[in-house]
Amino acid sequence: MSTNDTFLAIFLGSKTSPRMTAWNALSEEERRNKMQEGITAWKAWVEKHHAAIVGMGGPLGKTKKVSEHGIEDIGNEMSGYTLVRADSHEAAAKLFEKHPHFTVFPGHSVEVMPVLPIPSA
Repeated sequence: MSTNDTFLAIFLGSKTSPRMTAWNALSEEERRNKMQEGITAWKAWVEKHHAAIVGMGGPLGKTKKVSEHGIEDIGNEMSGYTLVRADSHEAAAKLFEKHPHFTVFPGHSVEVMPVLPIPSA
């Protein structure tokens, strides 16, 4: 195991992707059924990987960018996050294979990265 075993998973999806276009084209009933299917699949994923989940995280809302130029509204593809523990980066990534974010919902991927320790001076 590495000295760092915590990983941040960022769920990505584009508001203009073909998958989102298809999702939005569903009837209200079809979308509701698909949403229920996705929630059921997500709960099953959580149950299967509960021992690895450090922080459930959640959906992300609209983004404000803060820089030396001030504050501005921006868009990005981040739609949610989860914190997990795993023995390796590869093992952490494998937790998200076939995740409902992109097998049921219109998201396109999950990016997994190690949470690094803050450097000491």
